Amino acid sequence: MPTISLRCVFLTTLVVMLGACDADPSSAPIADDGLTPVSLTSSINSVQPMTGIVFWTENEEALDALGDAVQLEFSYLRYSDIVQQQGVYNWQKIDQLLDSVAQRKRQAILRFRYTYPGDTGITVPDYIVNSPGYTTVIAQVEAQNTFLPDWSHPELEKFTLQFYADFAARYDGDPRLAMLQVGFGSYAEYHLYDGPMDLGRNFPDKTFQEAFFKKMHESFNTTQWAVSIDAANDELTPLAAIPELKNTSFGLFDDSLMHQHHSESDTEYNRASWLFFGADRYHTNMMGGEFSYYSEYDQQNALELPNGPWGRNFESFAEQYHLSYIIGNDQYSYHSLSRIKEAAMATGYRFHIEQFEASNTHSRIKMSNTGNAPIYYDAYPAVNGVRSTTSLKGLLPGTTLELTVSSGGSNPKLTIESDHLVPGQVIQFSADL
Repeated sequence: MPTISLRCVFLTTLVVMLGACDADPSSAPIADDGLTPVSLTSSINSVQPMTGIVFWTENEEALDALGDAVQLEFSYLRYSDIVQQQGVYNWQKIDQLLDSVAQRKRQAILRFRYTYPGDTGITVPDYIVNSPGYTTVIAQVEAQNTFLPDWSHPELEKFTLQFYADFAARYDGDPRLAMLQVGFGSYAEYHLYDGPMDLGRNFPDKTFQEAFFKKMHESFNTTQWAVSIDAANDELTPLAAIPELKNTSFGLFDDSLMHQHHSESDTEYNRASWLFFGADRYHTNMMGGEFSYYSEYDQQNALELPNGPWGRNFESFAEQYHLSYIIGNDQYSYHSLSRIKEAAMATGYRFHIEQFEASNTHSRIKMSNTGNAPIYYDAYPAVNGVRSTTSLKGLLPGTTLELTVSSGGSNPKLTIESDHLVPGQVIQFSADL
């Protein structure tokens, strides 16, 4: 297991510096300075914050029954729920939703959408729909009458860019929000399956999409955001023609995980789409998805052991794609609480303490990530409530970190603290020292 040695120098002059740290593996070891081993036994027995199997906020029966086996709730929102008049935002609707999720000691995944097959409700703000030149379209999508936005109207493009800039100004870094999923077309999943696809009319053209990716990248500095793997389609998006757009800071979600032919080879559609964005993308961007709805069989057997619905279990997919979460709203109908919790705990990060030493003045900690993905928000080992200046954000699976904390004593208490948690959430760690 690779080890990263961090040299941290803490200055206790009148001007307190936060520390100078580097990740030079050849650096000299930290002097013992009176350090002695600390006994520590701990286990991870809960689903960790910002990971796991996700249920819709409306699925109250499952959420109540599953308790802390669920750490994330998913909600769709329509743009027209938030804006009807130009520049006037109903942020209260979002805040009420986020507050209700946080009160249940969970965090939210939100997705705004214009189009949902079978829904003819107008999701574009009134001031745009009623402006000159806007055309309201109802068309057949998945054999159902469906509202489609008029992307030929420049005000819709302008509004969509401004919406996310204003959303970020208010919610970027909000601990109630674990991540944001974005996209266009059906379900905002970057396709218009079985619908009248027409770039620049009922689906945004590539010029606008380029502007959209750039606006999202510059607007969100903390909150994770993601797009569907269907955005790999070079006929629909500019990502293949403008490779630097792939370097913007988005994660991925796969809305048909574990269907019958998923990942049979690198040329299979889902697998090829994942690879298009780069195998190491999970290093800095959250990965997730949803269990396949290709068939009822897919849903019923998604968490079956040992071989899942089509010869592979969920845990193998979580490892392969470094998943932090998976939407599985129907799983409570098919599987027990214990199996849902077990599968949920196979996602995301898992911190393990390999060494813990303390002196009267400071502590030295060696810890690793034994999970499938990093944590994507700042989290800090703390001793007696004093945090390390080194964050665990981005600590890759299979990687070990050494750090010091300027607190110790004869009975030091080790915790992991993060400002990106809601009250009641705890980041656990395992240890047997």
